[in-house]
Amino acid sequence: MDPLLAELTALESELHHPGVPCTRERLEQLLHPDFHEVGRSRVRYTRQVVIDFLATRTQVPNVVAHDHRVESLASDIALLHFRSHELGSDGVPCHAALRASLWRRTATGWQLSYHQGTPSAES
Repeated sequence: MDPLLAELTALESELHHPGVPCTRERLEQLLHPDFHEVGRSRVRYTRQVVIDFLATRTQVPNVVAHDHRVESLASDIALLHFRSHELGSDGVPCHAALRASLWRRTATGWQLSYHQGTPSAES
């Protein structure tokens, strides 16, 4: 696997809470100060709203992300594309989405600058 793809996929997966939620401190490290998101819900979210929501979550969804690919847009900017869905309590896939995350390499490492989720019929 391409080293950049592996690194950004690993960072992105931290935001999906595989097993345990991210701490507020880790979220603040991962999300660039200019971060914003347009969610699968089609709603725009600010950095603070996302941090507050993810840091206080008690129910962690079972997110399955796949088909990752990366485009290097500049030496310090990369666009990560992937598909995702959640597994319901019955094991059936739901909430399928096409996702795009814009990552910036900063003095502290890669930080997520923008994220968009678009509903998809495929899981």
